[in-house]
Amino acid sequence: MTETTTFTPAGDPEGIERPTADVLPFPLKKTTTPAPIAPSEGVVKPGEWEAELPDTDDPEADGLIDGAPVDPPREVYPPSAAEWMQERDKARLPVLPDWVKLPDQRTAVRKWAVRHYSAVVGYHAVRLPLVYTPKICLYAPRGAWRWSAATGRWVFDAEGKSLRLAAVAAEDAAEYLKLSRQRNDRVRLRGIVAAIGSMVGLAAALTLYVMAPSWLLLLAVATLTTTLGAVGAPADRPLIDMAKVTFRKRKLSSDIVIRAHEVAGLTSKDQSIAFPRPIGRDGDGWRVVVDLPYGKSFKDALNAHTKVASGMDIAATQLFLDKDETSERRVSYWIADRDPLAVPSGRSPLLGATRVDFWKPFPWGVDERGNPVMATMLWLSLLVGAVPRQGKTFSARTIALAAALDPYVRLYVFDGKASPDWRKFTKVAHRIGFGIVPKNGIDPVGHLLTSLRELKADVEDRYHRLSELPLHICPEGKLTPEISRDRKLNMPLILFVIDEVQEYLQHPEHGKEILALLVYLARVAPAVGVSVMTSTQKPDDKACPSELRDQHQARFALRVGAYQVSDTILGAGSYSEGLDASKLLKSHKGVGLLKGMSDDSGIVRTYLADGRDAERILTRAAALREAEGTLSGDAVGEAPAPETSATVLDDVAAVLGKGEAKVWSETIVDRLADLRPDVYGPWAELEAKPKAEALTAALKPYGVATDQISRRIDGKVVNKRGIKRDDLALAITQRNEKRDAG
Repeated sequence: MTETTTFTPAGDPEGIERPTADVLPFPLKKTTTPAPIAPSEGVVKPGEWEAELPDTDDPEADGLIDGAPVDPPREVYPPSAAEWMQERDKARLPVLPDWVKLPDQRTAVRKWAVRHYSAVVGYHAVRLPLVYTPKICLYAPRGAWRWSAATGRWVFDAEGKSLRLAAVAAEDAAEYLKLSRQRNDRVRLRGIVAAIGSMVGLAAALTLYVMAPSWLLLLAVATLTTTLGAVGAPADRPLIDMAKVTFRKRKLSSDIVIRAHEVAGLTSKDQSIAFPRPIGRDGDGWRVVVDLPYGKSFKDALNAHTKVASGMDIAATQLFLDKDETSERRVSYWIADRDPLAVPSGRSPLLGATRVDFWKPFPWGVDERGNPVMATMLWLSLLVGAVPRQGKTFSARTIALAAALDPYVRLYVFDGKASPDWRKFTKVAHRIGFGIVPKNGIDPVGHLLTSLRELKADVEDRYHRLSELPLHICPEGKLTPEISRDRKLNMPLILFVIDEVQEYLQHPEHGKEILALLVYLARVAPAVGVSVMTSTQKPDDKACPSELRDQHQARFALRVGAYQVSDTILGAGSYSEGLDASKLLKSHKGVGLLKGMSDDSGIVRTYLADGRDAERILTRAAALREAEGTLSGDAVGEAPAPETSATVLDDVAAVLGKGEAKVWSETIVDRLADLRPDVYGPWAELEAKPKAEALTAALKPYGVATDQISRRIDGKVVNKRGIKRDDLALAITQRNEKRDAG
């Protein structure tokens, strides 16, 4: 049996006036203060208890004033003992850090220690004969001179010379005589000690030279030479090189933190900040929790981000603010030793996964602290925006790679710039296209349009079919993992990816229809398991209109050129919330601000999967899908329903009998085969169910759905899928209206 690994959780800005607050792209995080513990069912949260109203004749007590209903008075009761203990439990700090308690973190620390110290040992071992030995031999004479000079100054009391000269200059004979007698005593004693030490040292050296083995003699000479070399080394050129870069960091004190808040204007004359807990190390940085003066809030600290960083004498990219849920004026700072966003997040964990469950969150990257960030595409659409060369395509591709590793997710991939980044998805994609220029007889824009129509019809059909499923299969009328993986129901999860979407939206002939279809899918399709992910480097109204941008529930902005562009991608008002992707640096490749995928907005350093890694993952995904029998569409050479379906509406209308309101699909196919044998003949040769499915696929792009139609035959009720004349007439009318409008 093949071992599988499944990942489980862990408007329009034009013309707006820029706020005066200095905002940087470091939003609220969720790592410092745990979320409040939800009360159990039947238990009311503190502050939300309602007292029963007394039965009086007072109209206000009955909830009425002048005959109009009013809100009943609310009375707050003390929390229960369980809730009181829960609050205290949240405030308690762990006895041991996670890297001591958790086996996986202990393993990670152990691996890091082996890597680190083996690299340090190897670094110095290579330099010992080539660099350090010549340095020692060069600096040893200077070290011997320094040692002898220091010894001479000690023996002859050179440190007291300045005092004796000062007594002479002051003509203080008594002080001079006192210092002279003191010097004489010191020199006499130190001379004796130096003489004895010299004789003992000389005797030991002669004994070692005559009696000691060669290895011990060499060891003694090497030790003495190394010691003298270390003493003689210049202060600016140390004897031993550093095996790693030492980043600029300093011990953080309360005085520095208070100074930072004073220069940022976050204190008052009467009140300064308070420290509810001591300043301490937290990972690769410092954790500081402060209570601002009354009247100041977290938003004030966020607006003063740059000034606070300046007051701490660090870069703004090293300071991160966390909001405390218990108090509006409590702020938690994490001060990194260096810019964490410039550190690559590493290769994608998808390289080690044989399978992904797309119904569950999957690894997308890490935050500024290195904590995993899990992504999900269920029930939402995602917009990705950035300037070129900042990792936009790689960030979006990582999500598509996760979808590829779930064999029950159907992929649609279209790349407007026709780059090599998405080419390998031909192995798994149900529909795929590159660029906007026809090549090798394939029109990518027409293929995209057909796919969008096909998908729109599928979405409409899903809503109808989900409402028809029995309650034991679909209890809430919503898509479930079991339904999506049932091959008979044919409702898998779908991820529709369009990179450089502006290339298609600006198409002179089909741009408007593509826009309308994408708006529909982004707005309606996620609820039935069809997710849309679009990326662009031009999120303005001309290239990517707001009517499409506003339909995306989740937004991801990597570095952009201006705060207005950041607001365009993340949504109006994001700048005032502290989200500004224009403040990200060029070195922050693959780093962006994520909003809307969860309740918290945050920084994501997306994992990297380069071309080779992507090919490895997609090769594995193709094999997995082939084993599961879920490869379909372009991946196996199955073209969409033929564009003869441009006349299929008329053909179906032609074969409907007068007065027939509902007709089974297989009956219509047989009639179509008699009408046009060259076109519909192959359909008639199929079995009953595939025959009906062929007609359904041909009519889907035009919004004609198939329904269960009941007929009585030989006294029995027989149910088969078919079409209604009214639906067909409506589709023909809409098609003709579009044709006339064009």
